[in-house]
Amino acid sequence: KGKCPEDGWDDSTIELFLHELAIMDSNNFLGNCGVGEREGRVVSGLVARRHYRLIHGIGRSGDISAVQPKAAGSSLLNKLTNSVVLDVLKLAGVRTVTSCFVVPMATGMSLTLCFLTLRHKRPKAKYIIWPRIDQKSCFKSMITAGFEPVVIENVLEGDELRTDLEAVEAKIKALGAENILCVHSTTSCFAPRVPDRLEELAVICANYDIPHIVNNAYGVQSSKCMHLIQQGARVGRIDAFVQSLDKNFMVPVGGAIIAGFNESLIQEISKMYPGRASASPSLDVLITLLSLGTSGYKKLLKERKEMFSYLSSELKKLADNHNERLLDTPHNPISLAMSLKNLDETNDAAVTQLGSMLFTRQVSGARVVPCGSVQTVNNYTFKGFMSHANDYPCAYLNAASAIGIKKQDVDIFLKRLDKCLKTFRKEAKQGKSINEIDDANATTEQVED
Repeated sequence: KGKCPEDGWDDSTIELFLHELAIMDSNNFLGNCGVGEREGRVVSGLVARRHYRLIHGIGRSGDISAVQPKAAGSSLLNKLTNSVVLDVLKLAGVRTVTSCFVVPMATGMSLTLCFLTLRHKRPKAKYIIWPRIDQKSCFKSMITAGFEPVVIENVLEGDELRTDLEAVEAKIKALGAENILCVHSTTSCFAPRVPDRLEELAVICANYDIPHIVNNAYGVQSSKCMHLIQQGARVGRIDAFVQSLDKNFMVPVGGAIIAGFNESLIQEISKMYPGRASASPSLDVLITLLSLGTSGYKKLLKERKEMFSYLSSELKKLADNHNERLLDTPHNPISLAMSLKNLDETNDAAVTQLGSMLFTRQVSGARVVPCGSVQTVNNYTFKGFMSHANDYPCAYLNAASAIGIKKQDVDIFLKRLDKCLKTFRKEAKQGKSINEIDDANATTEQVED
């Protein structure tokens, strides 16, 4: 039926299935005689086994979704993967999505592919309207495609940074709708920035007949992010939304899903990809989803949501104990932020030093964001880079509850963060500088944890 099975398959069943697909490829025929330049020859047995002898990749030279006659098994793998992934996107909350395909590029380059496809539909366009999110790859995706990003600064509402809808509409009027390639919005993001107001942006795009591309990098794991996309498509215009394979399905980096509500547009985007493509990302996500089944993936989504509540409540307690506070960002369903006002007032370098201490103690993924850092990306200068605003009121620390996180991860993170903050307080009382803080106990603390 081309759907993800409800109950996951065991490893031996999946391997049998993949071997059956592989023997449909001509390079695995017993009597095969290849005289072309691309015959699926692999000299290393280790490499062949790693890929289950599915060597031909996916697509043909002119279309990544096309069937390759001498690689029937790999072509079937590609079709099945796209069908199963579409089923899971619907299950995750975007019920009316009609088409998608797995592309062997990460999110940034996949966004670039979308923009390049729109270029042929809007030849006069040179601008992309982009509500600011301080993440380099989505910014570079527009530059690489040859367009000029028009940065729309966010507005501060309480602790949250939200979409400035009035500024978006004013910029569309000022530049002229025909000169704008699309609006490039974002769902998943680091607090205190929250998902863009997708419904309102979708309505604006529909009213001005401007395409709308959504960066949904790690949003599949969030029912709230997926609901925003579903609602945006219902009330207005969303042309395509792009999500990462590794962040949402726990597979190696290197693939993304481009999806949308107009099948012909998604096919156009897939045809824009030049040449054949690696089958590895499709193979990885198909194996993963066959292993999990819909019940297994739903369980992971439920556990992630529960861990978000737990991380939120425990981080708030820790913040209170250190005279800090958990920033109030109810519209962000994945990421949290804790203020570092006291640390920042002690020493300007303290925030950065805290990040270093956490990393030394093997805490990965937590981000510390100082005030007022300036960074230039492709000749564009961002003030307050990483904080999504020119002048956010305080320094802060980010932590996220992403798919696959365990209670043990949360507990160890909080324990190590607590120790680091206590170290700062102790050393500050003794009048030591940040550079004098002894970090030699990091390894011992990890063993104790």
